[in-house]
Amino acid sequence: QVQLVESGGGSVQAGGSLRVSCAASGSASRSTYAMAWFRQAPGKEREFVAAIRWAAGSTVYADSVKDRFTLSRESAENSGYLQMNSLKPEDTAIYYCNARIQTYSYTSTLYDYWGQGTQVTVSS
Repeated sequence: QVQLVESGGGSVQAGGSLRVSCAASGSASRSTYAMAWFRQAPGKEREFVAAIRWAAGSTVYADSVKDRFTLSRESAENSGYLQMNSLKPEDTAIYYCNARIQTYSYTSTLYDYWGQGTQVTVSS
């Protein structure tokens, strides 16, 4: 089992920055192959934000966040970090960290483990 705990959400004005973190723990944490972030705004479906292949550190991003968000990982800490810059009101959502013992996927239901989510609110 892998446990994921997000932290670092909060409120910021448009144009500001936040960093959300995801700490992985548990017996299978070191075999995690991909970590991803999804987000869900009120009344909307959950959408893919970014993913990272754990071993290689290679990343993919949704078009809506490309060039504004950066996903990284610190293997020694089993933690992933989503740096969010130039935030927009439409980035407001609950952000969920996910892990998968396979390559990354754009489909949230294909992930094996989920965190509890952290709220990000961007005001105009």
